[in-house]
Amino acid sequence: MPLALILSSHVASSRVGGFVQAMALSQLKVDPVLVPTVLYGRHPGWGPPGGAAVPVEAFQGMLDGVQANGLFGLVDLVITGYFSSAGQIKAAAKAIDAIRASPREGAYTPRPRIIVDPIMGDSGKGLYVLGEVAEAIMSDLVPRADLLTPNAWELERLTGAPVRDARSVRGAARLLGKPVLVSSVPQGNEIGVVYADSNEAWLAAHQKVAKAPNGTGDLLVALFAAALIETQPISYALARAVGGVAETILAAQTWEATELPVVAMGQRIRQASPAVRIERLA
Repeated sequence: MPLALILSSHVASSRVGGFVQAMALSQLKVDPVLVPTVLYGRHPGWGPPGGAAVPVEAFQGMLDGVQANGLFGLVDLVITGYFSSAGQIKAAAKAIDAIRASPREGAYTPRPRIIVDPIMGDSGKGLYVLGEVAEAIMSDLVPRADLLTPNAWELERLTGAPVRDARSVRGAARLLGKPVLVSSVPQGNEIGVVYADSNEAWLAAHQKVAKAPNGTGDLLVALFAAALIETQPISYALARAVGGVAETILAAQTWEATELPVVAMGQRIRQASPAVRIERLA
């Protein structure tokens, strides 16, 4: 069974961050290990979240415990997400290097895949992490990534290139020199997700919705990562991941759920959706 190490937030009552990723991956038969960067009671969008950031010493100590249990050599997937301090990012970078250097006898995949979600900000909100956190993401995590998963605003910040539609993502991605999965890409009356690397580029788009629960970007990353572990073709992995998110949003609207109903969706989160169209860009 594949093993994923998630370095991100744990929010007890909201389906966001590392918590929703662990829930989704477990339903897709990927064993999650979540090392939290913050411990909150609820998403800050609901009001004061309760809880606190995890001290760097505690965060490093948890990573040390995971490593001491012999799991670094078995990690098939690392997902980094929300960080509260530059010190946590330094510890995450050190762990990624140790995972890559560990012998992989008994691992599910030949090598670990490092997915960096450079969570820094969003359109209309701007930067919502400390400046030193954003700088540490760019200096310590982006270079270590096998795949980057920014939203459109974050891609602009990483590259300095404007991202106005799906095709402009390709140009910005070339500046990074790494595969990217970019969410929240404007596309007329639709909202899109673009995958681009040196060989191919794809768009998955669906109609905009007035309001969706928090955590859709986190869920997208988990679903796409699971498809990659299964060695699915990129076009199918993208269609399945975006479809799973779209169907979960639809279910939330139908059931009047304020959080993503990931558990109730069950295996439906791994299915493509007729509401999502796929277009090859290159």
